[in-house]
Amino acid sequence: MSYQWRSIFPSIIQNAAFIALGAIALPVHSELAALSDNDLSEVDGAGIGFVMEDFAFSHGNDSSQGNVFRITGITDSDGNPVNINVNQMYIARAGSEYGDVIEGVNLGRLDNPYEIDLLDGNDIGLPGKGVLEIAAPRMVDSTLGYDCLDPSAAQGSGTCASRPASVDFEAGERPDIGFELEVNVAGQAQTHLNMHAHSAVFDGSYLRLWGEDSRMAAEYRLNFYTPALEISTCAVASSACTSKIKMSDFKLELALGNTFQPLYIGVDNTTGGFSFQIDQMTTNYLANIDPVSGASDGSAQGDIAYAFYE
Repeated sequence: MSYQWRSIFPSIIQNAAFIALGAIALPVHSELAALSDNDLSEVDGAGIGFVMEDFAFSHGNDSSQGNVFRITGITDSDGNPVNINVNQMYIARAGSEYGDVIEGVNLGRLDNPYEIDLLDGNDIGLPGKGVLEIAAPRMVDSTLGYDCLDPSAAQGSGTCASRPASVDFEAGERPDIGFELEVNVAGQAQTHLNMHAHSAVFDGSYLRLWGEDSRMAAEYRLNFYTPALEISTCAVASSACTSKIKMSDFKLELALGNTFQPLYIGVDNTTGGFSFQIDQMTTNYLANIDPVSGASDGSAQGDIAYAFYE
């Protein structure tokens, strides 16, 4: 008998937690659930896929209750310490009312999970490289998928695999996400920054990492779709906040780096901070492109540059 892990997270995490670059350390209770023959037929043995059912995350900063969620170690341009209290951060089922109602949501499913995989660089334009990929559920054919923005979309309306909540599928696969930040700088008044996204979708997003010339190189794609995105600076973020920016049918498709012109990730030797850099295209490669027709001159460099522009 084969099994899948099904995780049940407490609706409120009691201990301090810090989330950075997607790394999460939380107490977890798990149970084993049997896989059906149909489930097993979808398994190909490549990489690691994971699905979270009835997932809910909620945490905030409330020292009176022993909950502390604070980011420190940051300074402003004058050297003053900057402390950021995360008054609230949540991932929950659509309809969470700014994180006040925390119910579980499904993230991914067995035939289209979140994945961690090692790719053959020869297949993606990086000869001789091993590439680590961390990916959200893949886009699908429009006859099988759902509209990425419509929270009540029906199957066959778009290319997103994540299903919206419905009468028959209350949990859905599109979470409400949000945070409320309180920023404190010495000698200055508190400032706030809040963001809430309803029925969010990240399908088609991925991060690929590989080594190049003693540096870490990356290709990053972020797809973010939500029918309602709110940003405000109210002291308390809720429906009562009247000073806010509200964007409907928000769509972000961000691409940073690629196999020909990577995003390089490193550490600044002077400040110790992270550095992110995308180099200019190599002019020698551009010299192998006909300036009139845009065609390659037949050289390896020309073929690479032509493939990039295509």
